[in-house]
Amino acid sequence: MPTAKPNRLLIVDGHAYAYRAFYAIRELSSPAGVPTNAIYGFIKMLGKLQLQLAPSHAVVVWDGGLSSERTMEHPGYKAQRPPMPDSLGQQIHQINEYLSAAGIISVCREGVEADDWIAAFAAKASESMPAVVASSDKDFMQLVSPHVGLANPNDKSEKVWTTDDVVAKSGVVPEQIVDWLSLIGDSVDNIPGVPGVGPKTATDLLKQFGTADAIYPRLEEVKSERLRENLTACKEVVLRNQRLIRLKPAELPVDLDDVEIRPPNSERLRVHYAEWGFKTMLAQLDGASMTQGALL
Repeated sequence: MPTAKPNRLLIVDGHAYAYRAFYAIRELSSPAGVPTNAIYGFIKMLGKLQLQLAPSHAVVVWDGGLSSERTMEHPGYKAQRPPMPDSLGQQIHQINEYLSAAGIISVCREGVEADDWIAAFAAKASESMPAVVASSDKDFMQLVSPHVGLANPNDKSEKVWTTDDVVAKSGVVPEQIVDWLSLIGDSVDNIPGVPGVGPKTATDLLKQFGTADAIYPRLEEVKSERLRENLTACKEVVLRNQRLIRLKPAELPVDLDDVEIRPPNSERLRVHYAEWGFKTMLAQLDGASMTQGALL
């Protein structure tokens, strides 16, 4: 008898991959002239992840808007981000239609940031199975542990990041990532850091003091007068940044059993592929169906 494959959860940052697909393939439309570039790219990238990681469970997590708690803390939080392009927004629903037909669950709830649900799924899965978070967002380095890896699509090696890879990237361990980002800031999320503190300086400070909080009772040990002044002036900014950047696992909308990958619905996929004009995917689906029929 074939050996059952071990359980593994793949957690996909939905909007991150949709945007990546949208900009990777500039022009692609269905026979009816409807944009399909993000749909096609998303399907291809998700398929590559499944082939590479062979997950038994998978969930695609979508942003439901900004956390009211974070925007109250910092009104400028992610405020500089432009609105989603209309032609991408039109395709998100179709991507979810594909996921449903492919047997993969997706989740979204208004007011819940994807990052917090991703953290919750990773924490829950680590109790019973390894998990891999698929995203290029550096915030997720804080989740990396012996039970949680990170698949960064910007990493050409395509390996799953471990603690060693986080250290190689940042100079600090995953438990220090929140403080590291709190010191340097995060321009992607419109979070300013301490003036004059870049990645290397932040790494050096955390190697010396261990945590950002531990710096302040020992400020006299910071050799640079300018750096001491900046750290002193930005103490409240650093503390606020910690609250903004630290992921807050939200209550999960589904149980882990619910995100086990189900057999795909070939008929629904066939209808979608034909509608979108994905001839190669349609041919591959028909070929797989013929092979399966021959084996029965």
